Amino acid sequence: MKIAITGTNGFLGQHLTRLLLKEGHQIVAIAKGNDRTFCSDSIHYKYHEVDITNRVELQAVVEKERPDVFVHSAAITQPDECELNKETCENVNVQGTMHSIFVAEQYCRHFIFVSTDFVFDGEKGNYSEEDSIKPISFYGQSKSSGERLVGESKMPWAIIRTCLVYGNSLTGTRNNIISWVKQSLEQNKPIKVVSDQVRTPTYVEDLANGILLVIEKKANGIYHISGKDVLTPFEMAIRTAEYFGLNRQLIEKVDASVFVQPAKRPPKTGFDISKARGELGYEPVGFEEGLRRLVEIVSREL
Repeated sequence: MKIAITGTNGFLGQHLTRLLLKEGHQIVAIAKGNDRTFCSDSIHYKYHEVDITNRVELQAVVEKERPDVFVHSAAITQPDECELNKETCENVNVQGTMHSIFVAEQYCRHFIFVSTDFVFDGEKGNYSEEDSIKPISFYGQSKSSGERLVGESKMPWAIIRTCLVYGNSLTGTRNNIISWVKQSLEQNKPIKVVSDQVRTPTYVEDLANGILLVIEKKANGIYHISGKDVLTPFEMAIRTAEYFGLNRQLIEKVDASVFVQPAKRPPKTGFDISKARGELGYEPVGFEEGLRRLVEIVSREL
């Protein structure tokens, strides 16, 4: 199957590209800047440098390649960046999604949109796909707008919401909570980590596998794809320190009021993943197993 993926230079994009190539699919990679996936030696991989805010550029690539499936993972995902640069966030997260849907409707058979737990206000927690969305940040608003556009599409579609993704940081990608905690403690730097926010942290390869399941089962609708353990960032940091044998005394337990951040964070999200388990056969690893696999992959690549 030929699959177009936007945002292939990003954290999820790189992991998803590698998994889909391993599974024998052809990949049409779409991203800004130079290719950072290191997959160019595969005959089933073709990279296109495209800005998704430019519909003409995007359409030219999709018209030429005619992929079966279009996975839209490109986005500005940093809440504070979105809050401080609302016009840029709107252009990428909303207009870029609109352009992706427009071209996919003409040439593809299935559209998959990657969304976030930040579409919820965080008052309830353990959200199911049927719960009403109510974003409290501009980032959350931009992704809920993207979801609305996808829902109005004339083609088969799936929305995959995920939550606090962690895993191996690949070339050119930002730190995630695990890599930040590990690097800080290895350098004996004290860190402050919030204990009043609740999430179901998601191992990045589980997320990639959830997307693969949606593709292969041609699933439609909304799916919550996350980890199964309910943890605070502080608990994640402590478990990370213990797993790697680092000094947990360097981790200070704080609440969110300590940080002055432009964007509000939903206090309590986390997902009910029973729909994904039942309909897709999705089964994520536990948090400690995610850490073990992270180390295993790093050791294998050294």
